[in-house]
Amino acid sequence: MGHGKNHIVNYSTYIFVWLTLVTLTSLTVTVASLDLGFLSVLVALGIASLKALLVLLVFMHLRFDDRMFRIFVLISFITLLIFLVLTFFDYANIR
Repeated sequence: MGHGKNHIVNYSTYIFVWLTLVTLTSLTVTVASLDLGFLSVLVALGIASLKALLVLLVFMHLRFDDRMFRIFVLISFITLLIFLVLTFFDYANIR
């Protein structure tokens, strides 16, 4: 916390990321209204992952943190991805 490293992010960066998040949210709503079958869930999860990555990098200042912290976040996302894939395999075998 007291690293002594200061970083300043321009307001234009925040506005750009916010507009990107709004656009991705509207894209999610649009895709939800389409019938893509099994791909609907995959596309929605992909868009949600992009939004989460943007929030982590910009609003939570992850791009300014140490490399070790980024590795821990990456490991947690890989673990989440494994759980999601295993859940979908289980769901696909129920039918």
